[in-house]
Amino acid sequence: MYFPSVALGGDTYFMPLKELYESFSPEEQLYLDKLWMSTGRRQAPIHPLVYKHPFRSNEKTMLFHCGKPFVQGWYKDTEDSEETKESNGIIVNQVNLFNLISSRIVQDQLTQKINSNVDDLGIKMEWEEGDFMISDNLGLVHYASEGT
Repeated sequence: MYFPSVALGGDTYFMPLKELYESFSPEEQLYLDKLWMSTGRRQAPIHPLVYKHPFRSNEKTMLFHCGKPFVQGWYKDTEDSEETKESNGIIVNQVNLFNLISSRIVQDQLTQKINSNVDDLGIKMEWEEGDFMISDNLGLVHYASEGT
C-alpha cells in the first residue's frame, strides 16, 4: 500500500491472524472451524474461515473480508463429522448450502474480537503522507477503523 496523500481519520487496524484465532475460546474455535465464507460471486463456498497456513508448519490461520460488501454470508459444515470424507486423497467437507448464515453475525463477532485485541496484539496505523506498507494477507487481517 502506498499513500501519496491521506485523509484525517483514515486509520487502518492490522491484526495477526494466528493470534486472533487463538484469542477465541476453545468453544468459539470449534464453531469458527466449521465456517465457510461465501462472497456471492459463486454458488459454492469459496474458502474456509480457518485453515492451515500453507507455509508455517500447519499453524491455523484465518481468511475473511472485513468489509460489508465483500461477504454474502457464511455456510457451516454439517455437525456430523462422519460426513467429512476423502475423495482422491482430498478431504471433502460436507456443507449445508441451504442454511446461509447472515454475514453480519460472523462479521460482527470477528470485528468485535479484533477491536478488543488490537491494542494488545495488533497495530492501529495512522497513515501519513508518503507512507508505504507491504502486508502479508495470509498472516494479517486489515480493516478501516470506524468513521473511515
